[in-house]
Amino acid sequence: MSRWQLQEAKQQFSRVVELARTEGPQIVTRHGNEVVVIVDVQEYRRLRGQDGDFKSFLLGPPYADVELPIERESDPGAEVEL
Repeated sequence: MSRWQLQEAKQQFSRVVELARTEGPQIVTRHGNEVVVIVDVQEYRRLRGQDGDFKSFLLGPPYADVELPIERESDPGAEVEL
């Protein structure tokens, strides 16, 4: 992550944006204090959980990248007379 003073970031805004897209988040400071971070829109959406459309969200499984241990009981249950 690179750090930019506000004045420098304003003067080189196109460069700051390009670096955010290609190299990652860019921090902007004012009077030595970090005030904003410029990030690529895909990274922003990923962080906000907005990657993909709503339909994909509804149809997709939660935690698709997590292996869930699912086991079934071998007991078939009680016998019922009908």
